Amino acid sequence: MVSFVATPIGNLKDITLRALETLKEADVVFCEDTRHTLKLLNAYEIRKPLFACHKFNEREAAEKILSASREGKRVAVVSDAGTPVVSDPGNLVCRALREAGEPYTLIPGPSAFVAALVLSALPADKFAFLGFLPEKQSERRALLEKYAALDMTLVFHSAPQDVDRDIRSLYESFGERRAAAVREITKIHEESAEFLLSEGLPGEKRGEYVLVVEGAKETGNPLNALSEREHILHYMREGLDKKEALKRAAKDRGVSKSELYPYSVDL
Repeated sequence: MVSFVATPIGNLKDITLRALETLKEADVVFCEDTRHTLKLLNAYEIRKPLFACHKFNEREAAEKILSASREGKRVAVVSDAGTPVVSDPGNLVCRALREAGEPYTLIPGPSAFVAALVLSALPADKFAFLGFLPEKQSERRALLEKYAALDMTLVFHSAPQDVDRDIRSLYESFGERRAAAVREITKIHEESAEFLLSEGLPGEKRGEYVLVVEGAKETGNPLNALSEREHILHYMREGLDKKEALKRAAKDRGVSKSELYPYSVDL
């Protein structure tokens, strides 16, 4: 049996009794970073053979895990923090086990994006988790445009060096919206800061962030949920020249072309 085990996202006391039991009974543990997982196991006096399973070797690790499972060994798979597979390695392993008909299960536990959603105080009845935004600007825009019109809260992971860039991209695609930046979840300096996308997030960026953004307001035309610039770009990507795209976007929004013109100058 292979068990995917959720581990603490900051506070070691958040590990569950089932997770500890599974790790103690495992014959082998596959982990994202052996040094990181060793600290967790040492804290609970658990001694197990550790093998790497990260994004650079996941296919090879999947073969080893599959082989161990077939031999009847009890295998635990963990990531550095939170639930394996979710914005972390593990999906290829899951797929290999399913296709081979080998049993596997999840030992649930801490989740950074769920905790951030609660701490943000934004609506949590409907939401979409989109992980980390793409590195390329064109890919970020394409992704965000797909979700701009959704009337549900959107949740993203963001590395400290990317937070300002990601917030700018969110504002360019969504226009003005409320958002929250949550960091150091479950730790002493846990913080949930609410802000407007146009304002950005002041101060030095430290630690991993979860960005939570309110959904689109109800509008007659879903394209109106886009920022003015992205609305014009939408039509240009469909093949219209800038003049016609500006005209179409103005009509959608019920405003004059001159009102939208400043958003098209650099297009």
